[in-house]
Amino acid sequence: MLLIPAIDLKDGQCVRLRQGRMEDDTVFSDDPVEMASRWVDAGARRLHLVDLNGAFAGEPVNGSVITAIAERFPDLPIQVGGGIRDEATIEAYLKAGVDYAIIGTQAVKEPDFVARACQAFPGHVIVGLDAKDGQVAINGWAEITEQRVEDLAKRFEQDGIRAIVHTDIGRDGMLGGPNIEATAALADAISIPLIASGGITGIGDIESLCRAANAHNIVGAITGRAIYEGTLDFTAGQALADELTGAA
Repeated sequence: MLLIPAIDLKDGQCVRLRQGRMEDDTVFSDDPVEMASRWVDAGARRLHLVDLNGAFAGEPVNGSVITAIAERFPDLPIQVGGGIRDEATIEAYLKAGVDYAIIGTQAVKEPDFVARACQAFPGHVIVGLDAKDGQVAINGWAEITEQRVEDLAKRFEQDGIRAIVHTDIGRDGMLGGPNIEATAALADAISIPLIASGGITGIGDIESLCRAANAHNIVGAITGRAIYEGTLDFTAGQALADELTGAA
């Protein structure tokens, strides 16, 4: 199982939010490229970048920072979400060196966009499904829809997406432990890879996720606040994941 550091971008800085609230942020660095370098040096084999301003604006806002990170690490797989609403944005990110575009809000609002994106950029599209109590949230988590996460995941699987990133927004940024039960249930409902996100606190959570990964199709886990605040040592976490699930 791959442990994936999250670099959340707001106003050009590296921040973390609590439960997706833009007003409840903690700034961890004003140099996201150097922060990316820190995680690469610690052994990261993929990065998860989120344009938080873009998620609310509906278009890229921190694209220059994302491009700078991709240029700094041309051989490192990078996945990007936040504000991806059209094919032109995906194309621009891929040309900049990003490997995977994560479609979130637009996937829920316009499901056919996912199918078009998969046809235009096969192998490069991931859908991010953020959920609370099984219901999907959109617009930077500001709106909870009536859509069920498993129903949408099954639909997008048929479109040919590469993977699903599942975030439990009730746990994200709260250091309360991941919702392994919900993550495992979603993994069982689909056959494509699932990346878990939200709630990782420490090494015990990595062990629990690895047990779930061995029983379900969970290929990765995104971690943010825990590695920034030091409750999880990233290098030790990835080493444990490699030991328990095998190196990716």
